[in-house]
Amino acid sequence: MDKTTLVERDFKDGEKLIKELDEAHLNVHSALWLFNSENDNWRLIIASKNVDFQTPKRVYSEIKRVLKRMENTGDKIDISLQNISVVSPNYPLIKILGIAIRTDPNSISGIRFSRNSINNVYIEDAYIYRIQ
Repeated sequence: MDKTTLVERDFKDGEKLIKELDEAHLNVHSALWLFNSENDNWRLIIASKNVDFQTPKRVYSEIKRVLKRMENTGDKIDISLQNISVVSPNYPLIKILGIAIRTDPNSISGIRFSRNSINNVYIEDAYIYRIQ
């Protein structure tokens, strides 16, 4: 189901998932919640270098495996695979955000970025965990 609003739990669940993906060596380059005003929903965007070397389907399978492992260990989060988009670090939005914001490549920051334009690209709302 699409997420039309985000609450504190969503931010924390996203952070937990990114930490688990890091431990699974998914090579999370950048990660953020992005609001799409046309569809009126939030997507967790994960940019991984693995997308450049594997098919996106393979990366989704790896994320699904991590989500299942989290559920089996009692650390279930309220993020489904349908709420996630995987992209390359070369995806235009990731590159544009990287112009304005840089975070430590191994940490999780939690930066709110709302109603801003970068190089004539308008970002309605985003919650950024990591941008390189």
